[in-house]
Amino acid sequence: MPSPPPAREQQAAAPAPGPGPEPLRTEFEFELPRGYVDESGTVHRHGSMRLATARDELIPLRDMRVQENPAYLSVVLLGRVITRLGTLPLVHDGVVENMFASDLAFLQDFYRQVNAEGHTRAAVTCPHCEEPFEVELGGSRLGES
Repeated sequence: MPSPPPAREQQAAAPAPGPGPEPLRTEFEFELPRGYVDESGTVHRHGSMRLATARDELIPLRDMRVQENPAYLSVVLLGRVITRLGTLPLVHDGVVENMFASDLAFLQDFYRQVNAEGHTRAAVTCPHCEEPFEVELGGSRLGES
């Protein structure tokens, strides 16, 4: 009976692992169309948002402000999932409620895109040649492609 090859030969004979699945991306960069202006007048435009959890969507429903005015839900929810905005030390619902309406609308759309699709790319078709392609929504300004 032949003896087993040395351990070093056994390792060399093992197939190299193939490329694994792409890791789950849980945080997405964005750039606000106008920017949040803090108390000192500094404009904060670049930020990041993480994927929402079920808890993120359930906890705001207990908030009295949301119970009194359901439109406030998106403000509280965005305050939970925005992880960074410019050089602000903390982003919370008070920051979100003082954003310009265009920035709030941008973040609401960005939230839906990230949490529904898991990415910030959108499939589009060229209006001239009708070729399909993808555009990156994260970090772009409104009206730009």
